[in-house]
Amino acid sequence: MPVHPAARRALFRRLQAANPQPRGELEYSSPFELLVAVMLSAHTTDKSVNAATRKLFPLANTPQAILALGVEGVKPYLKSVGLYNVKSQNLIGLCRQLVQHHGGKVPADRAALEALPGVGRKTASIILNIVFGENAIAVDTHIFRLANRTGLAPGKTPLAVERALAATTPEEFKRDAHHWLLLHGRYVCTARAPACPTCLIADLCEYPYKSQADADRERRPRERLPKRRKPGARTGSSRAQRGRAKSRSAAG
Repeated sequence: MPVHPAARRALFRRLQAANPQPRGELEYSSPFELLVAVMLSAHTTDKSVNAATRKLFPLANTPQAILALGVEGVKPYLKSVGLYNVKSQNLIGLCRQLVQHHGGKVPADRAALEALPGVGRKTASIILNIVFGENAIAVDTHIFRLANRTGLAPGKTPLAVERALAATTPEEFKRDAHHWLLLHGRYVCTARAPACPTCLIADLCEYPYKSQADADRERRPRERLPKRRKPGARTGSSRAQRGRAKSRSAAG
């Protein structure tokens, strides 16, 4: 069941009060560094990305400088990042396109961002939000889970959830909604053991298994009941019994 509009506003108001100026955990000092960090963060942790960029950015933190390193040159710096072989190729391709088509600058257009190697809708939304001040809400794994679990924005796909959040999030909260929801999903509304007893929005969400007893009951395997026999149906055991009875009768 979707969250009631009044509860939705109260939910975001509490997240805002707890974290008035939310920030992501990726480390960067320029729009280009943020673009690289977000692109590298796919299917890995922010901690792994930060470990890589702390080594790479002091040496090369512009499209031109990274492009000069080449694919084999950047690989050693990205080994802490999952899928680093593919991401090394994407990084060089991204830098090449920025230099050739955008003067080495990060474009402010969604279509241009999504045309860059390794950049999808989520990454583009983050850049549009943080760098260019748009009210875009990027939906990652954590936000997708939280939006469905709480009833905040149920949807079967990330795009469906994104559109639902864009349509229902009060305007004054849209700019920071991505960070609030991501951090809450990462540290409180976790996949395996959500911290409902200490969650500051527990009374406002629609998740039905907030207590430990409810959670244990939900995880418990369902008892399988015997199938009901249709009226007049004969079971295999009955047929076997009739067969044995006929045999005894014939033998007698």
